[in-house]
Amino acid sequence: MLGNGVVGILSESTNKWERRVPLTPSHCARLLHGGSGKTGVSRIIVQPSTKRIHHDALYEDVGCEISEDLSECGFILGIKQPKLEMILPDRAYSFFSHTHKAQRENMPLLDKVLAERATLCDYELITGNHGKRLLAFGKFAGLAGMIDFLCGLGQRYLNLGYSTPFLSVGKSYMYSSLASAKAAVISVGEEIATMGLPATICPLVFVFTGAGNVSQGAREIFRLLPHTFVEPIKLPELFEKARDVTQVGKTSKRVFQVYGCVVTCQDMVEHKDPSKSFNKADYYAHPDNYRPVFHERIAPYTSVIVNCMYWEKRFPRLLSTKQLQDLVKNKSPLVGISDITCDIGGSIEFVKQTTSIDSPFIRYDPHDNSYHHEMEGDGVICSAVDILPTEFAREASQHFGDILCKFIGTLASSKCLDTLPAHLKRACIVHTGSLTSLYEYIPRMRNSDLENSSKTQESFQPARMKYTTLISLSGHLFDQFLINEALDIIEAAGGSFHLVKCQVGQSTDAMSYSELEIGADDKTVLDKIIDSLTSLANPSEGHLENKNNTISLKVGKLKETNVEMENEIETEAVVLILGAGRVCRPAAEFLTSIGRGSSKQWLNSLTTDNLKEKTFVRVIVASLFLKDAEEITDGIPNATPVQLDIMNKENLGNYISQVDVVISLLPPSCHSIIASACIQFKKHLVTASYVDDSMSKLDEQAKSSGITILCEMGLDPGIDHMMAMKMINEAHVRGGKIKSFNSYCGGLPSPDAANNPLAYKFSWSPAGAIRAGRNPATYKYNGETLHVDGFGEIMGTLARIGFFNTNANPILKNETRPTYRTFLLALLNCHTKNSAELILGEKEIAENIVSLGLGKDRETALKTAKTIVFLGFDEKAEIPVSCQCAFDVTCIRMEEKMAYSGTERDMVLLHHEVEVEFPNDHRTENHRATLLEFGRMDGGRSYTAMALTVGIPAAIGALLLLGKSIKTNGVLRPLGPEIYVPALEILEAYGFKLLEKID
Repeated sequence: MLGNGVVGILSESTNKWERRVPLTPSHCARLLHGGSGKTGVSRIIVQPSTKRIHHDALYEDVGCEISEDLSECGFILGIKQPKLEMILPDRAYSFFSHTHKAQRENMPLLDKVLAERATLCDYELITGNHGKRLLAFGKFAGLAGMIDFLCGLGQRYLNLGYSTPFLSVGKSYMYSSLASAKAAVISVGEEIATMGLPATICPLVFVFTGAGNVSQGAREIFRLLPHTFVEPIKLPELFEKARDVTQVGKTSKRVFQVYGCVVTCQDMVEHKDPSKSFNKADYYAHPDNYRPVFHERIAPYTSVIVNCMYWEKRFPRLLSTKQLQDLVKNKSPLVGISDITCDIGGSIEFVKQTTSIDSPFIRYDPHDNSYHHEMEGDGVICSAVDILPTEFAREASQHFGDILCKFIGTLASSKCLDTLPAHLKRACIVHTGSLTSLYEYIPRMRNSDLENSSKTQESFQPARMKYTTLISLSGHLFDQFLINEALDIIEAAGGSFHLVKCQVGQSTDAMSYSELEIGADDKTVLDKIIDSLTSLANPSEGHLENKNNTISLKVGKLKETNVEMENEIETEAVVLILGAGRVCRPAAEFLTSIGRGSSKQWLNSLTTDNLKEKTFVRVIVASLFLKDAEEITDGIPNATPVQLDIMNKENLGNYISQVDVVISLLPPSCHSIIASACIQFKKHLVTASYVDDSMSKLDEQAKSSGITILCEMGLDPGIDHMMAMKMINEAHVRGGKIKSFNSYCGGLPSPDAANNPLAYKFSWSPAGAIRAGRNPATYKYNGETLHVDGFGEIMGTLARIGFFNTNANPILKNETRPTYRTFLLALLNCHTKNSAELILGEKEIAENIVSLGLGKDRETALKTAKTIVFLGFDEKAEIPVSCQCAFDVTCIRMEEKMAYSGTERDMVLLHHEVEVEFPNDHRTENHRATLLEFGRMDGGRSYTAMALTVGIPAAIGALLLLGKSIKTNGVLRPLGPEIYVPALEILEAYGFKLLEKID
């Protein structure tokens, strides 16, 4: 099969935005019609895709075959890593695999390639004679990243009170082509040149880091604006001249250009020895001899940082969190950072999360080290999208395929590794199921990786040895096999090692860097290892055949460890989450972050000795359908999906008996079954539901079993209780008396998404919300008991018409399915022979509602008619067979027409108002508490505000039980300070803004 000349093109599956292709239809035409004897390609089979930038018909038009089945292909291409099941036996593959650095997250892919005896040629490793990568999308990342940031810059300045031409720029993917995107930027440039920018935000300086392809792409867009480039050393002078412009009386002056500045490493650091100047070779070999100066010499004059520079941990950061905080205190003009390199937690320390094409910006507030998705507020905006080139999928694919075409024939027709030219042979990580010699270091790197949880106890040998030290190796470690020599020395002497850090050079000219912790039980053995490595690093001149065959060695301080203490087993807590709906993922992510660096900021709020920082939480997500649980746990470390039917009491008991805490996110009717099992096996339980009679009856049993069943730990009920009790108890402590308490809570679309007649949307089935909305309410006001009917005016009118009737509807029982229009006419009692010709617009519907006495007034009838038309009840489409009553039909219409789409977000608003009397001094205070939370995008995933505000409190409840912060047993609500005090602290530390005000 290998080398048969049949090429396959995979359908991309890793990201919804991935629309790029390795070969466009024009490339395929060139390969197919150039003659198989000349091109080496006889057939091309393309997997069907509805989101690919070039649709299937275009490939068919040039002679490609469209088929899911690529089994006849000997050579298969993609862009990103395919799903494991796409790897077929004895085939050759090319894509960006991200495996040559032994990246842990991609090792299952490498294992699959090896197991299937396949061949893997990685695009990233195809280099020319100059050592530079031939296949890359870097320039397109720069192009898209710059345009996206200009779009965000306009929005940010508007929130700061400035209208600028940048508001006219859209996101890159919104343009039909790169040319049209450039035209939009040119138009903005013309407006700047004629109308100018506000002087108070000028000089507007864009600083570009690095001079590679990414930087070139970003600057290509920047040059479309009226601009001047200045040298880094001239920045203070530029700002000195601008000071006069912003003096009192001159603020109306306009500035008609922007400024650019390109900085490289020599502008970012200086030698610690003042007598020594910057030397690039010395800096790369000994970065610890240099100190950062970017924050002193460049950043104070920078409006926008466009980060395009490759960075490694051993180098000083471009900008640390502390440095940014100092800059903000000194009134820095810095507005935002476009981190096109997307190096999370890297050269720009506070960029700690990727953003997405849907939601490309976060706002970082250095005052309280917090992150926000809205533009309004203090701080700087940051963009860190890791898939930028796909925004210009058409042009990026054309560029990529133009180069790839040159290699396709050779790769498609070659059966033997030795027949490949050198540049392709170097890029071949695996050939017919075996690692090629250049990449034999990968298993050794994997075996030394302490963070790989699949390793046995023997793999942890370095941490248990008495003497250890950290060494760093830099040089041509991998392409000259020097890493293998170094590891041989360590193992031959009886020592051990584990890999701490590895950076593989990006070209054949670039050096690689590795940090290893080496260990031995005998100090003499460790000294011998270090001596041998020193000899490897400093060979005698007579043995030096090639300058590339040398490495640089740096040895850290020797550590003598208490082996018994070092070998303490880390504590693992296990939480079982029942239910795999939207609420589940935030809870699972929160809990599994315990014990990892991301949890430290908010874990400090949980002051208990019972939950130490060494504790790790493992989560089991159980669902009736395994697929749902798998979708929830996808990408979450330490989370396991399982299939579980809670009605199978034996299986339920088996799982509950093996965990520490159970969280039930199932419907309330299921809780008593789960609670009974928790009582039997003495395990704590958390739910987000109200305490009903069935749960109340279990209180004494729970106390007898010594467990806590913590209910109402969500949003409403949950956060609302906790905020209310905090306000009420604090008032009582001060001697106050509660005169009145008003509370409002609900999930709504964000204002920009409330774009339908009901100003409401659903993130899941509408049925529950409709049933809850029809319920009446009773409350006290000024001592008087008041009753309120369910539903508002529009929903109430729909109910009276019959849209929410749950009785079987005769019209829906017919074999011939009615249309929505027919169904509506029946509800409105419009029985006429010529119903097809009957005009059924908003006006006519409203008149019917009024004539039937179903609307309170004409205005309400008109609003209701608009809603009916919006929901599509005037359409002639057939009603699905699954609908047996009016309620079913309405739910389906609402689910279709009132769902969140694209980047639309929901929001949660919780507001308490408490009037407090102080009898002693006759004072009255009005206390207010508010929570406003919006849905988020993180790592390409959307999280509704409702899911976050229900899932996170439930997870916090489990955390408090794990840490034994809750001493009370029985069936509880979060009404006591032992629950609400730490819970509210963690919620705030996590990022929820709980605002309180007293008037």
